[in-house]
Amino acid sequence: MLIIDVITLFPEVFAPFVGLSVLGRAVEAGTIAIRYHHLLDALQGNERADDMPYGGGAGMVLRIEPLARALDAIIASAPAGERRAIVVPAAAGKAFAHADAARLAAHDRLIVICGHYEGIDERLAELYPLEEFSVGDFILTGGELAALAIIDATARLVPGVIDADSAAHESFANGWLDYPSYTRPPVFRGVEVPAVLLSGDHAKIAAWRREQSRARTAARRKDLLGEGGPGSVGGVEP
Repeated sequence: MLIIDVITLFPEVFAPFVGLSVLGRAVEAGTIAIRYHHLLDALQGNERADDMPYGGGAGMVLRIEPLARALDAIIASAPAGERRAIVVPAAAGKAFAHADAARLAAHDRLIVICGHYEGIDERLAELYPLEEFSVGDFILTGGELAALAIIDATARLVPGVIDADSAAHESFANGWLDYPSYTRPPVFRGVEVPAVLLSGDHAKIAAWRREQSRARTAARRKDLLGEGGPGSVGGVEP
């Protein structure tokens, strides 16, 4: 089971999404567990969660002390020797990719810290082994939406959360984009499903899907092709 701990100022953001669909079923089945840690609960006395940045400038910065308390409490209650990752969604982070999700899914615990305002005190990264990830070249008002994307991409790769064949053959799993998919009806407003998919010839269908995957990747994400590309790609998006 993968345990996901989320440190956030807005835990209520997560419940509607996590309670539905694939993640909700995985939580009910006990395949993953998601726990929320309200940063305000880590405050002491009259402390604030944020403060003005040293050196001046616009915005506020999340203070290191409550963040460290929340992290320390999670780590102190965790089993010794567990495989653990601490992730912070951040515009300055490495671009989050399928390979990162697959690696994180193999851990015992994933701790996600949601920044807000102008971000978090930089010293946190000097004290804890943080990994910073960006979900795109744009700015969000807080880290919660990016955290949801990282959590969803990671949790669905935990064994038992989705069909193993789907996970093994979807976009990015083998390096290329997935092939186009169709379902009933065979003709809609004059647009037909490719005849090969209706042929029943599984060898021809597999070859068509490989070629469509290659062509789609070449047209939309040529950077993924590399030298020679993967031997076969295809699958079903869940």
